[in-house]
Amino acid sequence: MTHDDTSPATPSESRCAPVSAFFSAGAQLRLWVVALAALAFDLWSKTWAFKNLGPYEVREFIPSVLSFRRSVNPGALFGMGKGMVPVFIGASIVALGFVLYLFACSAPNRRSLHLALGFVLAGSLGNLHDRVFVIVDRVAIPGQRPILCKIIENDESSAYIWIGEAPDGAAPKLIRREGAEITRVGVVRDFLKIDPQVRGHDIWPWVFNVADSLLVIGVGVLMINLWTERRGVSREMGSTSAGVS
Repeated sequence: MTHDDTSPATPSESRCAPVSAFFSAGAQLRLWVVALAALAFDLWSKTWAFKNLGPYEVREFIPSVLSFRRSVNPGALFGMGKGMVPVFIGASIVALGFVLYLFACSAPNRRSLHLALGFVLAGSLGNLHDRVFVIVDRVAIPGQRPILCKIIENDESSAYIWIGEAPDGAAPKLIRREGAEITRVGVVRDFLKIDPQVRGHDIWPWVFNVADSLLVIGVGVLMINLWTERRGVSREMGSTSAGVS
């Protein structure tokens, strides 16, 4: 008889379960169906947003709550750590390995844990995909803020460069060359914006995507699982101590 998904783990399960989910067809199916479906939705939603939204368009989805707008992010979750794309790619690969390790150490009936791991797997893969395959131009002009764009025409004999909005070159315009330094960088496509404000300030200033949401939800559920396990272990150790005394 197997214990329910919500029941506390034993001390041995807090490390690795006696029977690994890795060898359970049901657990494997649960993990990968969730991960692949969520990944497909993330990639589709990014493609939809950048195909159907104009470069500067703001489209309300839920009035005064949630809107759609295009943005590219060279950093990590919610724009943190810009300019560290190779580090983020390496960290994503390590995180994916850790997710698979947690799955292998779990029991086959840990449904909520597997759901959370599927979300984290999908979120990591979704943003990793963008950093590897969505490459844009970064134009740095002395004294100005660097521009993320797509270079349409770059005649070195001209004093101007034709650029468009990243990543597709929409809304082309001319900028002065002025000793511009051009590099290529991987970015993540974002398009979701939470709109409510308090005293004129956004309560959530970042533009994000479905993958970011999956990561936040997945990590949140993982933390709840860890907290539940620790409470269960503490109660069991307390009961054991009371029985010995």
